[in-house]
Amino acid sequence: MAGIIIAVVATLVISVLVTWVLSNSYHKKVTEGKIGSAEERARKIIDEALKNAEETKREKLLEAKEEALKTRNELEKEVKDRRNEVQRSERRVQQKEENVEKRSEAIEKKEQSLNAREEALNKKSEEVAKLNEQRLQELEKISGLTSEQAKEYLLKIVEDDVKHESAVMIKNMEAEAKEEADKRAKEIVVNAIQRCSADHVSETTISVVQLPNDEMKGRIIGREGRNIRTLETMTGVDLIIDDTPEAVVISGFDPIRREVARIALEKLIVDGRIHPARIEEMVEKAQKEVAAKIKEEGENAAIEAGVHGLHPEVIKILGRMKFRTSYGQNCLKHSVEVAQLCGLLASELGLDVRVAKRAGLLHDIGKAVDHELEGSHIQLGVDICKKYKESQIVINAVEAHHGDVEPQSLIAVLVQAADTISSARPGARRETLETYTSRLKELEEITNSFKGVDHSFAIQAGREVRVMVVPEQVSDADMVLMARDIAKKIEDEMEYPGQIKVNIIRESRATDYAK
Repeated sequence: MAGIIIAVVATLVISVLVTWVLSNSYHKKVTEGKIGSAEERARKIIDEALKNAEETKREKLLEAKEEALKTRNELEKEVKDRRNEVQRSERRVQQKEENVEKRSEAIEKKEQSLNAREEALNKKSEEVAKLNEQRLQELEKISGLTSEQAKEYLLKIVEDDVKHESAVMIKNMEAEAKEEADKRAKEIVVNAIQRCSADHVSETTISVVQLPNDEMKGRIIGREGRNIRTLETMTGVDLIIDDTPEAVVISGFDPIRREVARIALEKLIVDGRIHPARIEEMVEKAQKEVAAKIKEEGENAAIEAGVHGLHPEVIKILGRMKFRTSYGQNCLKHSVEVAQLCGLLASELGLDVRVAKRAGLLHDIGKAVDHELEGSHIQLGVDICKKYKESQIVINAVEAHHGDVEPQSLIAVLVQAADTISSARPGARRETLETYTSRLKELEEITNSFKGVDHSFAIQAGREVRVMVVPEQVSDADMVLMARDIAKKIEDEMEYPGQIKVNIIRESRATDYAK
């Protein structure tokens, strides 16, 4: 049994070995066959690759040769074109050089000709100079004057002629300009004045209160004068109780205080109870009433002038002008009239009517506070307009309406014109005798300051000045220029309403006696 097992195992071992050997041999043959076929395929692939590479190489070489040939042809063509262009440029340059040479030759010939002419002219100039010298010597011998004296004489004649012609020309031009300007200005101003109407009330420094009877005077004075002292202290005015029957005079330079005193006194007269406590109560009521009236007057003035959007404080300041006068002309009425005139003039000239009316209404607003604050009414008006954010055009119009600064807009010029129209018309204002005589004296001093003036007379209330000149010093032509210069100096140095006529008189007289 053991021998059988060994035999079986040996048989199995032998069969395994035989199987392994056969399997290896088979696999080897198969592997060798595969390797051989792979090598053969590799050789075929390499051969095909080499063949394709050769074909590609030949194609690329052909393409490169064709490209090189093409590039060579293009380069040869470009070189040929450039050579032709260079040849053409050379021909043009050569032609230009030939033209330049021809022109230089022609210029040289012209220079030679000009030099010859210049020499001939120099010779002729020398001959002419000699002839002129001889002619001057002959003229000096004939006239008995030297050349300098003759020159001065001729210049004087020419100067006189030119002065006369310029004076005539200036006179003609001024006449034409004045005629046209006067015609147009009159149309505009008359049209504006025709459409503007305003009432004026002449105010003074006193107010009169009527009494029901003379017994009321004693009650107003009170025991030992306590009532009248209280009233004067509270209102800041003076009460004048004289022999005038049934009347009390309130005197004071502040019209608002006078109005407060007048209203308070009328209320006390109506009430009948006159004592210090009642006087204080009535004065307070009168002050409130006047404040309301001031505001109402300011609003009415703005509405009447057609100006809207004013600051409430400006309205109040404007209303205070109701109680302010200038040369007897009510300032508020004057401002409304100026605003209306400015609006009408602006509409005629195609300017902004709203701004023109606003500038005209506010141009004298400084007069409402000039008795309380330091400074001129112009500066105070400018400060008020700046404080309440008025436009620069309005501020400049306020600042320039008396000519203190140059107007920067046409509206500022219109305010000047409207202010003059409103204040210079007959009856608008009244002047003091001192102002009137001072203006006449200043007018005569200005005219007497000119050379050649003998004496002058201011006539027609200063609206005309007659100037008598020395006939030996002032000619007819000089009169025109002198009149112009005098008028210009009057405009620059004087302030006056309306216009002043300058009338120059030159008179020559010859006197003899028969004996």
